Amino acid sequence: MSSIQHVACACGQLRLELEGEPIASVECCCDSCREAGARMARLPGARPVLSEYGTTHLVMQRKDRVRFVAGADQLRQFRLAPDAPTRRVVAACCNTPVFLEFESGHWLSLYGGLWREGALPPLQMRTMAGDLDDASALPDDVPNSKGRSLPFIARLLTAWIAMRFRVPKIAVAGDLHL
Repeated sequence: MSSIQHVACACGQLRLELEGEPIASVECCCDSCREAGARMARLPGARPVLSEYGTTHLVMQRKDRVRFVAGADQLRQFRLAPDAPTRRVVAACCNTPVFLEFESGHWLSLYGGLWREGALPPLQMRTMAGDLDDASALPDDVPNSKGRSLPFIARLLTAWIAMRFRVPKIAVAGDLHL
């Protein structure tokens, strides 16, 4: 029997069910995540996504194991640039960051703020620490990879194989201009 987790935006209008274990629980240190985190933090009532070290906690979940059970009509997307290969998605009802999605990706990187206090899957690794001005300021509680490490890539590949190389599409109701 698969485990089911329930996560939601800050106001509870958007609710998701997540089936099974996540691919990984990571903090991303890349320039794009820091820029997107700063933009989303300017939205009215938004909770910050950047840690004191400038990292973004993301829980990577297979797309075929994410179900929007309420409030999907609240999803709004933005890209850092018109041709950016990633989009960030926010719940418009309360400006909660929901997920980051790579074009043609088989997973969603769900923002850590969706989990209740104490329920967020434990951090397993940090990626893209090489983008930070001073990566030595990061704690050494988990591996701090300069880029995308082999274990990180292996987890993604293993999940994609388990999905039989499918790439489900996630519909979003509209756009944000940040």
